[in-house]
Amino acid sequence: MEAWAGILLGYLLIFFARVADMSLGVIRILLLTRGGKWQASLIGFLEVTIFIMVLNFVLQDGLTDPGKIIAYATGFATGNLVGALIEERLAMGFVSLQVFPPVKQVDEMTALFRREGFGVTLVSGEGRDGYRKILFLFMQRKNLPRALKVLNGHDPKCFFSVSDARSMRGGGIPGKSVIPGR
Repeated sequence: MEAWAGILLGYLLIFFARVADMSLGVIRILLLTRGGKWQASLIGFLEVTIFIMVLNFVLQDGLTDPGKIIAYATGFATGNLVGALIEERLAMGFVSLQVFPPVKQVDEMTALFRREGFGVTLVSGEGRDGYRKILFLFMQRKNLPRALKVLNGHDPKCFFSVSDARSMRGGGIPGKSVIPGR
């Protein structure tokens, strides 16, 4: 019975170590894409240390134990999911929300977003059906759900797109100090 406990503990160790190192990997990639190269390198050091130690444990007796392989692969998959969930909770960085309201709703929607504390820039454009106004909102990523709630509360069918804003300079974002370069 003790032998099984040791084997099970080994599988759990592999699983949780892989969850940890894959979660760190997701966060590291996120930091790299958002300009956090120093933080990413520190996380990468921890990530690869865990990875090497776990891989060594899995390969210790060769690939003769399918349980180790399953624990490793399951930890990998779960770590990706956990990393994505952590990334959603952290909501780091900035996003750009582009809203394409019907012409009749532009003024009302602009005022609504501004009343809710969002900065809005209007840009004129031309689409398939003629003249359009596009509302550009730059915000901290953590505020995106609130902005989408405002949008959906006003016009659930309104077309919009969201993009990550890797870097910005100049201007200001409500709730943040003025961005350098203005």
